[in-house]
Amino acid sequence: MKLRKVTAASAAVLALALSATACGGDSKDEGSGSGSGGGKIKIGIKYDQPGLGLKKPDGSFSGFDVDVATYVAKQLGYKPDQIEFVETKSADRENALARGDVKFIAATYSINDERKKKVDFAGPYLLAHQDLLVKKDSKISEATDLNGEKLCSVTGSTSAQNVHDDFAPKAQLKQYGGYSECIAGLQSGAVDAVTTDDSILAGFAAQDKYKGQFKLAGLKLSNENYGIGVKKGDTATVNKINAALEKMVSDGSWQKAVDANFGPASYKNEPAPKVGVIVK
Repeated sequence: MKLRKVTAASAAVLALALSATACGGDSKDEGSGSGSGGGKIKIGIKYDQPGLGLKKPDGSFSGFDVDVATYVAKQLGYKPDQIEFVETKSADRENALARGDVKFIAATYSINDERKKKVDFAGPYLLAHQDLLVKKDSKISEATDLNGEKLCSVTGSTSAQNVHDDFAPKAQLKQYGGYSECIAGLQSGAVDAVTTDDSILAGFAAQDKYKGQFKLAGLKLSNENYGIGVKKGDTATVNKINAALEKMVSDGSWQKAVDANFGPASYKNEPAPKVGVIVK
């Protein structure tokens, strides 16, 4: 009888051990997987920026940021089918990294001192410039022309505030949830101009539904060094991404991605920036 009790107890212990082992064998966390054995990686991108980060009606993704993120993920050990792209809007990028929702973010994420207090950056991988998008017949050609006009940008972005503070203190700032909303407002006349990086604006202006309606003012109001955001303190991942970006430039993949995504808009990009070099 005593032997049977011991055996039953042992069986229970064995069952618990097997159960614990099975739980430990689950697939890797998708936000922070290391890239082997069927794990996945979550990468933050924009969903509404043609030419940079766009979710298409069939559920696929396109754009320069998408191509860069896919290349980097491959260098980290992930195949395309192991990547899960997560929408990260401008106002939530730092929080998404802090929460561990994503491993890294490639989403027109300009490197600046304030953001570096909260996240670490790899790169830069593109140098863009802040510009204005206006209607084709608009008389706005300089930033100072925005005084008294309605200027749109996206919540969490610094673009409109920069223009207001530095060039047009009487501009009426309008903040929408996404750039597609700003562009729709420009089309309807709800706003007079949209400001953000020239790369983003060029992508929208080249869309078939907007083609011929808008124009870039051609201003270089700022230098925007696009970096890949990583959770603060994750130096190892930053170093791996930097190595991937250097390889992307050296093997020609960077230029190929630029031509594929910006070429149709006749966007004149700057040369590939050097990793670790910020253009002020």
